[in-house]
Amino acid sequence: MLILEFLVKRIAQGVLIVVLTSLIIFTLLRVVPGDPVRLIVGGMAPDNVVEEVATKMGLRDPIVVQYARYMAGLARGDLGQSYIRPRSGGVSAGGQYVDPTKAEMAPVTSLILERLPLTLQLGGVALVFALLMSFPIGIAGGLHQNGWQNSLAFGVQSLFVSIPNFWLAIVLILFLSVKLDWLPALGYQGFSYVLLPAFVLAVEISPFIIRTLTTALGEVMQAPFIDEGRVRGLSRRRIVYSHALRNASVPLINLLGIQLSTLIGGVLVIEYIFDYPGLGNLTVVSVLGRDFPVIQGIAITTSAVFVFINILVDLVAYLVDPRVEI
Repeated sequence: MLILEFLVKRIAQGVLIVVLTSLIIFTLLRVVPGDPVRLIVGGMAPDNVVEEVATKMGLRDPIVVQYARYMAGLARGDLGQSYIRPRSGGVSAGGQYVDPTKAEMAPVTSLILERLPLTLQLGGVALVFALLMSFPIGIAGGLHQNGWQNSLAFGVQSLFVSIPNFWLAIVLILFLSVKLDWLPALGYQGFSYVLLPAFVLAVEISPFIIRTLTTALGEVMQAPFIDEGRVRGLSRRRIVYSHALRNASVPLINLLGIQLSTLIGGVLVIEYIFDYPGLGNLTVVSVLGRDFPVIQGIAITTSAVFVFINILVDLVAYLVDPRVEI
């Protein structure tokens, strides 16, 4: 019953967050300088043609009317159609003019569903890499608070947090792809194309996992119930894996929720550098082309993913430790 009340409350909060996000993004896109119609019809098009196309697209209506029309479509599951991407593929902005008011334009929902699995794959592999790197270092540092293992954990997290992700991406491309030809770097033609960008993202989030794991495990190992376990004759391995890690996992789970949100933000830069055809790449291209419907659709989708991740994290933390307030 408690979990049901939690889900109802958090889903209602999540819907409110998504609506507010859509309102903010929708308004900002229409008040910032720059007219997407001018990009669509070309810089040499006469003003009357620009106004005619803008009127047909509904961009000269008041923002409130445009937003109400957009939300009515969203309620039916329709995120609109791209301004610059025909169904046949490619981007028409700056090249051949394609009338964005006609049905030949690609639906935003299709564009997002086509790219979202690739971004989720990249984020998932990056998270696995980050956990593989962080767990041995973080656990060793937490179990040996005064040893060299703790110093090593501090050094690794300090090194990783000081490396800019775009610099690391360029270095890895030049060394592993161009010089050694071990891994492909640009584009996507299979799973091997995920490894380099995923490693860069993993380096970005690993320091926070290492620090949280080291600190939480170090505090748990000083708790009275650990001493009681030793008195009862429990082995160190059983104390660590059956009791200490479980109690230290709650702050780690909360941190992973935050880092997953950070990961989605970091994907924007990394996908563009590696020319990886995910949501991040689509976002950058859409912002440059002022493709309002696609930008709005991606903002709504990512905010919904944030809400889902936060609900899932709180639920998992409660299941691990029922003392956690939800």
